[in-house]
Amino acid sequence: MVKAAILEQPGNGLVIGEVELADPAPHEVLIDTKACGLCHSDLHFIDGAYPHALPCIPGHEAAGVVRAVGSEVRSVKPGDHVVSCLSAFCGQCEFCVTGRLALCMGAATRRGPDGAPRITRDGGQTVNQMLNLSAFSEQMLIHENACVAISKDMPLDRAALLGCAVTTGAGAVFNAAKITPGETVVVVGCGGVGLAAINAARIAGAGMVIAADPLEEKRELAKVLGATHTIDAAAEDAAKQIIKLTGGGVHYAIEAVGRQASADLAVASLRRGGTAIILGMMPLDCKVGLGAMDLLGGKKLQGAIMGENHFPVDLPRLVDFYMRGLLDLDTLIAERIKLEDINAGFDKMRAGNSARSVIVFD
Repeated sequence: MVKAAILEQPGNGLVIGEVELADPAPHEVLIDTKACGLCHSDLHFIDGAYPHALPCIPGHEAAGVVRAVGSEVRSVKPGDHVVSCLSAFCGQCEFCVTGRLALCMGAATRRGPDGAPRITRDGGQTVNQMLNLSAFSEQMLIHENACVAISKDMPLDRAALLGCAVTTGAGAVFNAAKITPGETVVVVGCGGVGLAAINAARIAGAGMVIAADPLEEKRELAKVLGATHTIDAAAEDAAKQIIKLTGGGVHYAIEAVGRQASADLAVASLRRGGTAIILGMMPLDCKVGLGAMDLLGGKKLQGAIMGENHFPVDLPRLVDFYMRGLLDLDTLIAERIKLEDINAGFDKMRAGNSARSVIVFD
């Protein structure tokens, strides 16, 4: 039995309880979770904005140590340090074989409806696995294609951030935008994903990196991570300020909040030929679009789920960036907490004043 934070009813927070994990199937990996970041995507499910089968265990930004592997697993072995990734890939579908791993629906990486569940409690009740991981737990039982081995020199509390925030934010820069040195970027929203995008834009050599956020403390944090300029995103003339600052608008606008106003600001900040990349989980009834003149000006709008990652390749490279002092993960961590403090951690997230809270398991 292991402790986990369980979502039983949206809007009522998480309940700490005990669950039991099955033995690994042939292609599964059992991991002792060592650290897990609190992500706003989890909050969408916890507060009921997005539906999910209940009860379930959220959590998807994690790192740990492999305890056991299934009979067919060759990619990792017991004792390996790993980062998990919610975009588990099957390796066989159209998206996988054309190199778009993040778009794989991953059906083949989950147990079928006729199979025994991975997680149970109370003598057999199914506890649903969220986003292929369920990382708010002392252990995870996941498909082998949902984790990658990393250097054991990498601190696992920092490594956890690579599982979502950094993979998404940095991936938007490296994979989706493919920024050319000297191009201009605005990042709307300076939470964990946005700050990671700002850091990556600096690494990529962007000529101007503008951080747009309504909170001054987050704008100041963005400067530490590489922002060359900051804008109050709540200002009525925020887009005009960005256009003036860049002499016509940015080459790339990255939205990292998941709100209608922030997506609209990203689109309004583009220069001719520019691209807006929407990363945030928008309310399900939201629509983002380009006007007729935007289209005539060659502007583009795209999503980039999980930063369009190829995480078996991207994750070790991000670890290398951190170890070489290029990627600043230390600044992203606002606090380290225990699993029992998870609801207080999400309350801080709702307040919106700080960067990442990370659960550290003993």
